Formats: sequence, structure tokens, C-alpha cells
Amino acid sequence: MIEARHELPPDVLARLRAICLALPEAGEEPAWVGIRWWVRRKAFAHLLVIDHEWPPAYARAVPVEEPTPVLTFRSTGDELAALIATGPPFHKPPWHPEHVTLTLGPDTDWTEVAELLTESWRLQAPKRIADLV
Repeated sequence: MIEARHELPPDVLARLRAICLALPEAGEEPAWVGIRWWVRRKAFAHLLVIDHEWPPAYARAVPVEEPTPVLTFRSTGDELAALIATGPPFHKPPWHPEHVTLTLGPDTDWTEVAELLTESWRLQAPKRIADLV
């Protein structure tokens, strides 16, 4: 595993943990950088810190001027199109057609984050489990 150059902000991590781990059968594990949450071993959220040019793929997709926590999650259809059309703080990384990144900061709408992560979880969860939420 590659070590992060910046610690994950404890307050952001705590908020995301509360949202993600409240979903049925969700788990958490260290990612190649940052932390990811999964259901049935399928990731539905990933938190990391981007700093200028690191990690390179994320830095190219999400331009930042200072260390910034970024959340990656899944979305599809009209919701995906609307998020991308919104522009910052949402970005469309090139590596997966259903991935969206969201830069997190003082103006983050945590109710919206919870809704987006719940939908991301539904996209990854087996139908039997997804129907529970």
C-alpha cells in the first residue's frame, strides 16, 4: 500500500464513517491511498486527500491548490449527468464511467452526501440487500 502524504481529516472521516457504516452489510478498509467503504466486497465510496500533483490520476481529474479531501462514489443516469453538469465541487474522473468525485470542505452539504452515498451503495449492493434501504 502507498502511504498517503496527508492524513485524512478526522472530522470528515468520522462523518463519512457514520453515513457509510450505517448501510446494511457495509464495511471499511484501507485503500491504496485513503479509506474505502464496500458492500459485499464492492466499493461504493473512497476518501483520500489530493495535494497538487499527488496522487497523479486524482490530481489530474480534480485540480486543487492545497491539500483537499476528495470523495469518490458511483452514480448513473440522470443523476450522474446532473452532478457532472453542476461542475465544482463535482468532477468526472476519466477512469470509470460511473465514478464521480466530490471535493469536501466547509460548504459541504452532508445531507446530500448521505443521499449520494446511499445511492452509490445501492448500485453496488445485491438487489435483496439494496431493497432494504
